[in-house]
Amino acid sequence: MQKPISDNPVLALLATRRSVKAQNLTEPGPSPEQLETMLTIAARVPDHKKLAPWRFIVIEGAARARLGEIVAEACVAAETEPPSEMRLATERGRFTRAPLVIAVVSRVVKSVVPEWEQILSAGAACLNLCLAANAMGYSTSWLTEWVAFNDTVRAALGLAENERIAGFVYVGTASERPEERDRPKLADIVSRWQG
Repeated sequence: MQKPISDNPVLALLATRRSVKAQNLTEPGPSPEQLETMLTIAARVPDHKKLAPWRFIVIEGAARARLGEIVAEACVAAETEPPSEMRLATERGRFTRAPLVIAVVSRVVKSVVPEWEQILSAGAACLNLCLAANAMGYSTSWLTEWVAFNDTVRAALGLAENERIAGFVYVGTASERPEERDRPKLADIVSRWQG
């Protein structure tokens, strides 16, 4: 007889994990030792041919506000009309919404491994990062938003031509418990191939 999910802490975590809005993430954030563990687990994903088609950029402390200034400048340059002061304040504070932000960079390398598979590996790194943080009691939000695709921000982060942001993973302590949301019914998303 199968045990209930609640008897298995790993399955219970997977069955109940939930993203928390970045603006609802607060201190405390992970310690340096916890961050190292999170990144080690994030890198433990399927990786055909051991290409490591991803890397991590840790954005913490005062660097979050410095990157926010670059984002605000990028916003001004990208808009046809001058953005409002409220919008610029939002952009300046984008990376200070949580105590820690990790940019997961997808990098496609020339290989027999298809590009799509390499990109999926980077996505798996994002999810493993979230799950590791969640297992430690932290909440996360995996976002891209417009900044992930902006050339000025990409340059500031030192991205190469073959790299793009798979996600910014915001990590912190939830200031409020997120509401559960509707999930797809298995009957709507599962089929069985009969040949």
